[in-house]
Amino acid sequence: MQTDTSSTARLRHDPLVRGLGWLSALLGVPQVAAPEGFARALGVDGDFRHRAATTAVGVRELAAAAGLLGRPHPVWLWSRVGGDVMDLTMLTRALKNHDGRGFSRTVAATAAVSALTVTDVYAAVTRTRRSSPMELTGATTVARPPDEAYALWRDLERLPDFMAHLEEVRVISPGITHWRATAPFGKTVEWDAETTQEVAGRLIAWRSVEGADVDNSGEVRFVPAPGGRGTEIRVTLRYDLPGGALGEALARYFGEEPHQQLDDDLRRFKQIAEIGEVVRSEGAPGGKRARGEFPQRPARPLTEDELKEALA
Repeated sequence: MQTDTSSTARLRHDPLVRGLGWLSALLGVPQVAAPEGFARALGVDGDFRHRAATTAVGVRELAAAAGLLGRPHPVWLWSRVGGDVMDLTMLTRALKNHDGRGFSRTVAATAAVSALTVTDVYAAVTRTRRSSPMELTGATTVARPPDEAYALWRDLERLPDFMAHLEEVRVISPGITHWRATAPFGKTVEWDAETTQEVAGRLIAWRSVEGADVDNSGEVRFVPAPGGRGTEIRVTLRYDLPGGALGEALARYFGEEPHQQLDDDLRRFKQIAEIGEVVRSEGAPGGKRARGEFPQRPARPLTEDELKEALA
């Protein structure tokens, strides 16, 4: 008998995956057993076309249930996402061509499927082991000599003061630190890192050790700015973004654009280096709340309507 892979074993005991499997079963059985009644419960009539569509959706749900509960794999989660898109398309068409009877039930069903789609996308992205290598670069100039800028960054436990995604950096032993950070979709990731290269006043480089939730590495260079105008901070970060290219796109959609995050972190570092604190207005929240309530976005030109409003 073939043994389970580690991925299958992990998903088999995942509460969210099992919950979605049982949900597929609970939805699939009545759609196959009583398609006309299920269609009417959604606010649409029970003609042949709607009965056939309901039965087909029920068969799809039962197949997903068998996969998620029997031999779970991310492909079954992505099949649910694809099914959600199909269901939303059919419900949207039903709303557009509705005769008015049972309209509120169809609206409620559409809202429920929309909420379920978000859950399915979250489950599929976060349970997919595939990852996309990413490299970020950023730079800023601070009005401090290299030794002082280096010393400020070298105090690793202070990194969360200006790196908004970091919750904690803790020194475990010389050259080894433990990191905890927020990730897209409200997840938390942790890892241990080792310092791989260090030149006082010039360079700090590190990489995660085996067992990290997200493999990553990076370096910070401290270069004298031209004309004695301080220090250029040049940062390079490399990591594997969970969920592959789709995970990257979804993270960007939900306000987790990595390049913008790095630019914001460097802006805050510059403020701490030059004036000792991150500048905020009196009405703005502090700490991690600022990141959640006021997510940053890359700069963009004003739209035509926004320009008219600004000029008015």
